[in-house]
Amino acid sequence: MEAKHVPPWAVRLRAERREHGWSQTEMAKRLAEAADGATRAHLPSRESIVRRIKSYEAGEHQPNDPYRVLYSRALGISEDELFGTPANAWSYGDDEMEAMELARRSAASDVGTETLERLELAVDDLATAYPGTLPAELLNRVRWHLAYVARLMDARKTLAEHRRLLVVGGWLSLLAATCHIDLHQFRAGTARLKTAAELAKHSEHAEIAAWCLETAAWQVLTTGDYRRAVTLSQGAQAVAPRGSSAYIQATAQEGRAWARLGAGPETRDALDRVARLVSPLPMPDRPEHHYRYDPAKSEAYIATTLSWLGDPAAERYARHVLARLESAKDGPPRPRRAVSARLDLALSLLAADQLDEAGQITLTAITSGILVPSSYWRAREVIRAVEERRLPEAGELREAYRELTAS
Repeated sequence: MEAKHVPPWAVRLRAERREHGWSQTEMAKRLAEAADGATRAHLPSRESIVRRIKSYEAGEHQPNDPYRVLYSRALGISEDELFGTPANAWSYGDDEMEAMELARRSAASDVGTETLERLELAVDDLATAYPGTLPAELLNRVRWHLAYVARLMDARKTLAEHRRLLVVGGWLSLLAATCHIDLHQFRAGTARLKTAAELAKHSEHAEIAAWCLETAAWQVLTTGDYRRAVTLSQGAQAVAPRGSSAYIQATAQEGRAWARLGAGPETRDALDRVARLVSPLPMPDRPEHHYRYDPAKSEAYIATTLSWLGDPAAERYARHVLARLESAKDGPPRPRRAVSARLDLALSLLAADQLDEAGQITLTAITSGILVPSSYWRAREVIRAVEERRLPEAGELREAYRELTAS
């Protein structure tokens, strides 16, 4: 039987609940907890709220006040995103999902090869867009695709189609988690990673499982838990297919975590292992693809790792990486990587007492408009060093950073 048409907002409500791993009963509990005292006193019984949730997710009617607000608070998503139509997200999603839906309906199966191929291509397109798209914008696009995948989970399909759909959902959940972490939305990021890991398990997809561990390692590294980052990176290597992009990325991530711990021999061992793995790799067709490792990405990680270790060679690597990225030698510009390279260069310049240039490069990174919250701590690190040296640029840097975080 063909899947019943459900409004996009209803699909979204169900998909978000499932992404958090909540049952409808748990969702009712979360909605009640999100209410303030006055509102909570007027809410109906928990069983009545569960019935409302079932009705909402079936698309029978859209939530009204106070449930719109409660959903927004419980899920950590604005009302406009959940129920409205922001110009840069929902209209885009409507167009693309309508095209996929038309292809699906034209096939004999409720899912069909054509729809799956379009979804798989969409995964690659979204992962390729990652380095040059603001996380919030990309996250909206990923959410639309996840909602569509959630809807297809209830449709009739073969076992092979079901597995391909699980894999698509796994990649999309992983990418959504990465966007959440970029935005410092760690609770949502953890929920997405849990979903991605479950889908990887059910589809027996070792590379997605490894990327989940590597992404978790990156998250804890940004919060300063470097020992945990080492453990998770090594766990990702144990799971990943040998020589895969996930395996190489996890090895590089291990090196970065060792560098933060000041462990020189372990750091250099990880860098040597990455070099051996990367040396035979050709440049991929889409080097900006977030889940495909390439030699240019390796150089960027070397620059970061050496700058954190305090190695004088970091300056040379960082300058080379920045020049390469800005020349678009290996594909289209990757502004996010360029900002990271600037922070690496600034840190290495501070270690070499080239203070004026370090301050200017940091200011350029902070005011670029593309520094994501997950990298703010790296900018703070440079600013703190500038302030400790009592450089005249310190005030301007601190003010620029204050404006960045306020926005």
